Amino acid sequence: MPVGFSEGSAAEFIGSLFWVVTTALVISWVVAVTVTPILGYKMIRVAPPSSEHGFDLYDTKFYRLFRRVLTWCMENRRLVLILTLVCFVLTLSLLYFVEKDFFPPSTRPELILDLTLPQGSSIEATNQESNKISQALEGDPDILNYSYYVGQGAPRFILSYEPVLPNTNFAQFVIVARDLVARERVALKLDNILAQNPSLQGHYKSIQIGPPAKYPVMLRITGYDHDKVRSIAEQVRGVMASESYLKNVNLDWNEKNKVVHLQIDQDKARILGVDSQTLASTLQAQLSGVSIAEFREQDKTVSIVFRMDSQNRGDLSAIKDLNIPLSSGQYVPLDQIARISYDSEEGLIWRWDLKPTITVQAEVAQDITGIDATRKVYQELSELRQSLPPGYSIEESGSAETSVTAINNLIKVVPLMTVVILILLMVQLKSMPKMLLTLLTAPLGMIGVSPALLLTGRPLCFVAYCGILALSGIIIRNSVILIDQIDKQINAGESYWNAIVNAAVLRFRPIMLTAAAAILGMFPLAPSIFWGPLAITIAGGLIAATILTLLVLPAMYAAWYRVNPEV
Repeated sequence: MPVGFSEGSAAEFIGSLFWVVTTALVISWVVAVTVTPILGYKMIRVAPPSSEHGFDLYDTKFYRLFRRVLTWCMENRRLVLILTLVCFVLTLSLLYFVEKDFFPPSTRPELILDLTLPQGSSIEATNQESNKISQALEGDPDILNYSYYVGQGAPRFILSYEPVLPNTNFAQFVIVARDLVARERVALKLDNILAQNPSLQGHYKSIQIGPPAKYPVMLRITGYDHDKVRSIAEQVRGVMASESYLKNVNLDWNEKNKVVHLQIDQDKARILGVDSQTLASTLQAQLSGVSIAEFREQDKTVSIVFRMDSQNRGDLSAIKDLNIPLSSGQYVPLDQIARISYDSEEGLIWRWDLKPTITVQAEVAQDITGIDATRKVYQELSELRQSLPPGYSIEESGSAETSVTAINNLIKVVPLMTVVILILLMVQLKSMPKMLLTLLTAPLGMIGVSPALLLTGRPLCFVAYCGILALSGIIIRNSVILIDQIDKQINAGESYWNAIVNAAVLRFRPIMLTAAAAILGMFPLAPSIFWGPLAITIAGGLIAATILTLLVLPAMYAAWYRVNPEV
């Protein structure tokens, strides 16, 4: 239910899992209560016992050993429950050592290369740098094809690609490698190319499976004053640049633009008969150009633009000599009625909650995930964060922030899921204590989740959290089966002690077989980059939880109802 009814961008990638699993389970239940009994009646032939006293399936060496272990757990139930609680706490602490991630990188062969020149660079300069990169990539046998876009990003060609706003100092390459191994070699080549151009800010990335982020590590600095925000951002960049696990630390809001200010002497302009609107139109026509006509060629329309030649309009020193027409038909130089000055100003201002915002972003080393690196550097900035003036803040951004939002969206639906489970358990068990005993077994899966993720090296990501939710449901199902069998044994006239032991013995095979089937069903998914963490979570949790359900749940049942061994 949390997967199917959660909100946010992350749910778009796995939301259909809920409907597929729900449909499959409903159909399988119908088959189990209709088709399976018919097949069993037609296909299974029970042979008569060869002797007067038939073979007792539950009187083998294995089941006798299981009875002894189960009896010991019930007799020492306090010790067993304490050890189980200690193991649960220890495995939760192991999660600290498990890598954290949001969504893994895609297995698609594309590499996205972003090139950023100094703020205010012309599109001609950006095109020249892009052509140099293109020449360096030309003829590479590892590249199937590539395309690049100057002044803008590529159009959205996949859901997890985030378009880039147009900017004259920006260019983007979409490089398609021949395979994943070739993609890694192309990445190394891009490192060498960018290292030879230190003035060029370059960043390449593979396409992400989940919601996109520009950089693995992103910290957002917000405030009211531009210069103060930039000062704080420079301090953050200094701290991040000193960390060995980070590289290519940069800001998304860089240099100021060079601008030309024109201050009109209104008194002189009025004496000469020049109004501000005429002056603005004249400068627009001579420098930027105005459309005076259109030329049609088949289905295309091309504007005919009137403006000065490129040599004169590109020379800043010639601006003061521009001719401004007067109402008398004569001309006057621009510097006769205006004062020209040169300055710099913010060419781009990013805002968050209407406040100026600078994002400090960086790439990570290969031995750490982006979320782990973000949280690590965020902790190291604790002293700086505490010293910030009111109205200024340093916050996690990018995948780290999106991950928290996605998990919170999952958790919002958990109360509704819990209510539905409680109702179903009450209908099935018709007992409040038994319902609570069943719910207490749900967290036992975490005892196997942490070791499984550590041993396989898989991160605790969004799909792993979904696996933990699914795991709790499977564990509850096993507990319901066992408690229901205990009730049947008691109703048949057995004592509470014998009922608990015999129920665990009778249900051992079905619970173990269904758990084994679920675990083996996860094996094909385990190598998957996307579904692998979910498969490892469910398989590892089931291995531990199934064993603990057969041993710890009887001990919990005996402790709750104060069942003592029979003499």
